[in-house]
Amino acid sequence: MRRRMRFAAALAAAVPALSGGAAAQQPSLVVVDDVRHEPLAQTQPVLGRFVARQGGEVSARIAGPVTEMRVDVGDRVKAGDVIAVLDLDRLRLQRDLAAATEREMTALAASARARLAKRRQDLERLEAIRESAAFSQARYDNAVQDLAIDEGAAAAAAAALARVRASLRLAEDDLADGEVAAPYDGVVVTRHTEVGAWVGVGAPVATLLNEGDLEIEVDVPYNRIAGLAPGTAVAIALADGSPYAAAVRAVGAEQNAITHTRQVRFTPEITGAEVANAAGESVSVDLPLGAPRQVVTVHKDAILKRQGLSLVYVVNGEGAAEIRPVELGEAVGPRFEVLGGVAVGEATVIRGNERLRPGQAVQVGDPEDFENQAAAEAAPNEEGEAS
Repeated sequence: MRRRMRFAAALAAAVPALSGGAAAQQPSLVVVDDVRHEPLAQTQPVLGRFVARQGGEVSARIAGPVTEMRVDVGDRVKAGDVIAVLDLDRLRLQRDLAAATEREMTALAASARARLAKRRQDLERLEAIRESAAFSQARYDNAVQDLAIDEGAAAAAAAALARVRASLRLAEDDLADGEVAAPYDGVVVTRHTEVGAWVGVGAPVATLLNEGDLEIEVDVPYNRIAGLAPGTAVAIALADGSPYAAAVRAVGAEQNAITHTRQVRFTPEITGAEVANAAGESVSVDLPLGAPRQVVTVHKDAILKRQGLSLVYVVNGEGAAEIRPVELGEAVGPRFEVLGGVAVGEATVIRGNERLRPGQAVQVGDPEDFENQAAAEAAPNEEGEAS
């Protein structure tokens, strides 16, 4: 109760100092901004870093001597560009050998199928004369056995043909793998071998980093994770201070036992930056301190400070300026949270409020109209004085 009485007394002392001859004044041009109901999320800047989503060693898929290196450190390559070349002559010979073996086995398999077809014809002829005096059971039994033998030979030839065809495909793959190609766009970070060196299967040839697919990694304290659900938007600032936005892509499932932090990955939304970002570059990320809450806010330019009070002018339904005391809370960007004194949707004066008087009639305009009037009033008149 005493607090309310002191607040009312301070307001009574402040308002008369602002109210004199309001009724005699002409409507004053003002710019207004509505009281809003919006989320408030307190943030804390945390230092993060850009990391590449694609990067690592490009390895040889076959063994052999390196005959050519086509990239150097710092070169930018596209997916499919050749990085290194192994001994292609030897690989071609192996491919040609496998191709010749495949042709040989194709002929042998065809010959086995032909013999099998002839055995079947012979058996069919003997079966056709089974009732005649010329039929020989011994010849018939031999024909049945020969057919079984040739069926096995044909199956073996078909299996051998399949084997050599697979060997041919492997030899062709080895020949193709003799040119080590970049699996994605990137920049060469390291060369791991040189011309004349022997590389084994899986040996690194070069290290690539995809600088065109970067995201932000931040070590977030465990008690800040609750406000970082996937998709949560945050503000970021690059090393040069330029502001951009980012969104949470994923929250790590493992916590560092020493720092009590978890890694969180953010997808940046950066367009028009003068310099391309680099992996390892620092970036400031505004982390929310908790889940956002809905608050009532007014624009900071609507606040007047008089005798320790925070006051705003509200345009009432009759087009007059009505002064209100407000209690301010947290800052929300260019706005302030208000804990009481105004309602959502009311129009508060943000330009021209310094010269208003309680009850004065106002004319609502846009910022351009207000600037034009202010310039006209500041211009010197014919006597060289400001109007």
